[in-house]
Amino acid sequence: MLEISNKTNLLEQNTYRYALQDVAEPNLYRDIYNYEDVPKIAFNHRRVPMGMPEEIWITDTSMRDGQQSVEPYTVEQIVDLYKLMSKLGGPYGIIRQTEFFVYSKKDRTALEKCQELGLRFPEITTWIRASKEDFKLVRDLGIRETGILVSCSDYHIFKKLKMSRKQAMEHYLAAVGEAFEAGVMPRCHLEDITRADFYGFVVPFVNALMQMSRDAGIPVRIRACDTMGYGVPYPEVALPRSVPGIIYGLQHYSDVPSEMLEWHGHNDFYKAVTNASTAWLYGACAVNCSLLGIGERTGNVPLEAMIMEYAALRGSLDGMDTTVITEIAEYFKNNMGYEIPPMTPFVGRNFNVTRAGIHADGLLKDEEIYNIFNTKKILGRGASVLISKTSGASGIAYWINENYGLCGEEQIDKRDPLVLALKDWVDREYEDGRQTMLSNSELEEKIEELSCGKFKRL
Repeated sequence: MLEISNKTNLLEQNTYRYALQDVAEPNLYRDIYNYEDVPKIAFNHRRVPMGMPEEIWITDTSMRDGQQSVEPYTVEQIVDLYKLMSKLGGPYGIIRQTEFFVYSKKDRTALEKCQELGLRFPEITTWIRASKEDFKLVRDLGIRETGILVSCSDYHIFKKLKMSRKQAMEHYLAAVGEAFEAGVMPRCHLEDITRADFYGFVVPFVNALMQMSRDAGIPVRIRACDTMGYGVPYPEVALPRSVPGIIYGLQHYSDVPSEMLEWHGHNDFYKAVTNASTAWLYGACAVNCSLLGIGERTGNVPLEAMIMEYAALRGSLDGMDTTVITEIAEYFKNNMGYEIPPMTPFVGRNFNVTRAGIHADGLLKDEEIYNIFNTKKILGRGASVLISKTSGASGIAYWINENYGLCGEEQIDKRDPLVLALKDWVDREYEDGRQTMLSNSELEEKIEELSCGKFKRL
């Protein structure tokens, strides 16, 4: 049967519908995942078309997946982070949703206090066990959408749930039916999709979900979860690891609309950000992230990274206030005691700091030479240097200008007598066996002495 596709506006064959393959033994893809070796990346040379949706956005899991991997947040911290996310996401809601637990009294209190703020974005959603009681709880809290777990790989179906594929599918569909009965929109988390039998279980299961959705007149959101970070963004990669193949397949074979399709990834193989961007490029409207990438094991997709990816792909921030990224980083450090690794892009203490004298010389002449973009404008953090044995006179001059806010004619260069005197002192420090960086307070004290009080300690 030939039909005009509403996605490509081309005649396409629509004759085959994938049926559930209720196998007796689990398909664990041992040729790819044999557990004793690094997982293999297999290619089948099949390309699927790129098709970024007209609108893309970010969703957040900081209060759910993020909070599972650190000390539980207080009610006040949750409310503060929610307000910061709303400010960061801007008036158009590029940060569209955030999900909460609702199990404890503290969780529910935090959720209700965030609701009381009356902010349009991010919309508050939840994550629950698939039970009638929890669906009723979500409905009574006035929440429109909730996530439920529908693990889809045979690792989970056979080994964890101790079910067959048919039993798992029936169990999941019954849970979705209970959500519909409670008047709640379900978000189905297809856990471990990058180890799942895509055509033997995922597609037929999602087909059944989409049919239930049409019959009930209630939308169902599909979250493709790369639980172990196995996803691969390259073209022509074979399933189950192909991110383009998963996103395209859910659209093409299961008729999941882009606005109902979301990617949730982890960073076990350093591919979280690239995989999330690939999901956007191939048709998912939403990518699920957490603040600073905090999450299970190696973490989730860092929300601040996808803000930058959004701007790069769309050519605009669309109202987002990126200086709030620095506010969020400072809040985690100062109010929550969270130590951000110093080299972390955009938020780490040293992300735009150079130690090398030759780099500092470039910064002194034009910071664009060694800074990724105008970090002072975009993130509220100017480029800086740390003083060590390799900093040289240029690094010292740059540090003095930056630290004391010297601009224009006030700026000093690497030939200034103060710079040369300070360099002599720094060199002697390291010749005498010092190994550590010089602290700001040490430098300021020495500068006050060498400048005869012209430059005071800050």
